[in-house]
Amino acid sequence: MHVFPYVVAYVGIAVFAIAVLARFRMWSRMPLHLRWELYPVAHEGKRAHYGGSYLEESDWWKKPREMSLLAELKAMIPEIVFLVALREHNPRLWTRSFPFHFGLYLVAACTVLMMGTGLLAALAPSIMVGHVASLLRYAMLFSGVGGLVLGILGAIGLLHRRLSTPELRNFAAPADIFNLLFFVVTFGLAFATFLFVDRDFAVVPLFVQNLVTFNPVALPGSGMSAFLPTISAILMATLVAYIPLTHMSHFVGKYFAYHAIRWNDAPNLRGSKEEGPIGELLSRPVTWSAPHIRGDGKRTWAEAATEKMTK
Repeated sequence: MHVFPYVVAYVGIAVFAIAVLARFRMWSRMPLHLRWELYPVAHEGKRAHYGGSYLEESDWWKKPREMSLLAELKAMIPEIVFLVALREHNPRLWTRSFPFHFGLYLVAACTVLMMGTGLLAALAPSIMVGHVASLLRYAMLFSGVGGLVLGILGAIGLLHRRLSTPELRNFAAPADIFNLLFFVVTFGLAFATFLFVDRDFAVVPLFVQNLVTFNPVALPGSGMSAFLPTISAILMATLVAYIPLTHMSHFVGKYFAYHAIRWNDAPNLRGSKEEGPIGELLSRPVTWSAPHIRGDGKRTWAEAATEKMTK
């Protein structure tokens, strides 16, 4: 039975990777989205701070576009890490959502540190001594425990807000409640493992080291000392597999929301990569039944867009 948590962990990682790749492939193959065309656009660089664009230039279609990756990163990193837009537009929700998300980031960072430390300990054990070992241990301890506490508090806060606020309670699906409870139980059990059987933070990193070195040996201890780390590892692996199979996969979709919708201001010039997809979409039949569209399934979008309007 000591092999079972390792098998679940490998399956969880595999499902996560496959699901993320499938989501990315699905969204990347979707038709061209209706763009926002709202400025400022972050990659405009020096023009972004006042909402300008390349359209200000005379004969802009003849000039090469200047796009700043650094300016995009300066906009995206604070948004991803600190949820800047949510803080500005809904600060009450931000006080619950930010701890939850930042807790997830810390737990993910702790996991990466444990995996890296495990590989170093197996491949170059001479490095894992003295100050280096102590620094890595404290980094894992701080990010892991801090992430679990923030994640639990944030999930409970989001759960309370969903159930206590009328405008949110009416739209709270059972899946939303289950997802938050799943985080509370999984993170809570991991925190209990730290408090009661792994205060020196040795057992969990050992499990991860065994995992990355493909050495599925039994964890030390017996009774609760073995049960809590084992069940915690199983729940964590299950959660990892579960996340990208739900709407929580928005961490993948956010890339497309920004680059394909919010910031995509590429011009539709003759011979450009936009010309073909737009032409294909305009050739599709209109089936909308709204009076101002009058879609009969025969006319194309190009015909609907260029016909003379009548009263």
